[in-house]
Amino acid sequence: MMKLNFFEKYSQDLVEYDKMDKDFIDDAKIWSQLSKWENPKQADVRRVLKKAEQKIRLEPEETAILIQNQDNETIQEMYILANKLKREIYGDRIVFFAPLYISDKCANNCKYCGFRSSNNEMVRKTLTMEEIAQEVKIMIEEGQKRTVLVYGESPETNIDFMCETIKKVYSVKSQHGEIRRANINCAPLSREELAKFRQVGIGTYQVFQETYHHETYKRVHPENTIKGHYRWRLYSHDRAQDAGIDDVGIGALFGLYDWRFEVMGLLYHSIHLEEKYNGVGPHTISFPRIEPATGTPYADYPEYAVGDEDFKKMVAVLRLSVPYTGLILTAREKPEVRREVIPLGISQIDGGTRIGVGGYSKAIGNELPDREQFQLGDLRSLDDIVRDNCTMDSIPSFCTACYRTGRTGESFMGYAKSSFVHNFCMPNAIFTFKEYLLDYATEETKKVGEKIINDYVLRFKGEALYATIKDYLKRLENGERDLYI
Repeated sequence: MMKLNFFEKYSQDLVEYDKMDKDFIDDAKIWSQLSKWENPKQADVRRVLKKAEQKIRLEPEETAILIQNQDNETIQEMYILANKLKREIYGDRIVFFAPLYISDKCANNCKYCGFRSSNNEMVRKTLTMEEIAQEVKIMIEEGQKRTVLVYGESPETNIDFMCETIKKVYSVKSQHGEIRRANINCAPLSREELAKFRQVGIGTYQVFQETYHHETYKRVHPENTIKGHYRWRLYSHDRAQDAGIDDVGIGALFGLYDWRFEVMGLLYHSIHLEEKYNGVGPHTISFPRIEPATGTPYADYPEYAVGDEDFKKMVAVLRLSVPYTGLILTAREKPEVRREVIPLGISQIDGGTRIGVGGYSKAIGNELPDREQFQLGDLRSLDDIVRDNCTMDSIPSFCTACYRTGRTGESFMGYAKSSFVHNFCMPNAIFTFKEYLLDYATEETKKVGEKIINDYVLRFKGEALYATIKDYLKRLENGERDLYI
């Protein structure tokens, strides 16, 4: 009955996609482009890099050249330029967040996922509102200001329930703060449902296609589940935009199919959204790699596992291809991998992450979650990761100002292509990092962090903003909070 309810619920919406002759992902065309540029010459790579240096989104064949590049000299040039573009567009900020798992009940049966319905090793749970409040309080007291709420796809976690959980998250206040922005990672929804999300003030609406390759998608997502409908998922961001949610995140799960194809799929998805919605592509792209999961043999030995060197190259290619899109590196990756990959174009990371429903409460009680969707690679505390980030010529940021001032979608793109990052994002990063140091940081992190703040404040000396920044910092030291430009 659970599966049937889904199809009954969306039957009219699915017709829209069933009658399509084709979608915007052409498998044969992608492979043709990749085959055409196998082992490109240095001159071809440098021609593409010259265009990328102008902060112009690349065309698919240009991205194919970078993907297929095997020349170590020009690969290093790709890495250098990816770092340069990230800093020029996003500044030296690394934005921090943490996920909050609300429910692991799921009607889908994806072969690679610990949440799949046939996995009898999972102990299913949906948090109550009281349990959500407890989880959020723990997160706040660790210093979190941004979260992404994660749900399985189940009738139990319908749109009204999810809206109530968002309200609950925003309602929780602690001595020093609150969660200021809740993003959502959930199943594809109808336009009418998405309009409800907009009313309760979500941040980014994330739906990951998992794999863009049609045949692989069909193989790992059984047809008798709603997730088995490729186009219902593929066009979920279109429906969000139509419903007025102009801040969307896309992604793929790397290891299901050839990583080169998936990068091309992400680019084509970005182009589709840009062309349809006045230049507004995805706000973020995520690219998690498959990790082992409870009771999930498929995830132990993925057929298309992505090695660390290819993973680094992939991130650099994405940064060069879509310069104005945020790139999210998750705690699935081990600390040493994160240190190598962050400089290649990453703008957001999670820290202090605990997965599994009730994961933060269990961590406080020194309990390890015994049933998780996948294994984490970076189990360090938020404080340890923040301090480590300070050693990478970056400043940690917990800023949520753009969401709350309407600087999203088309508006954000206009800002991002100007001096906005210097005049808004960097000062706001300084203020939110100062809050973290005052309220949550260990003495060791405070010592490192105050030096970072002083260094960045001095960069504004001689500018009109300098006096404002100094004033806001003093106000924060005197007890005010949530100051931003």
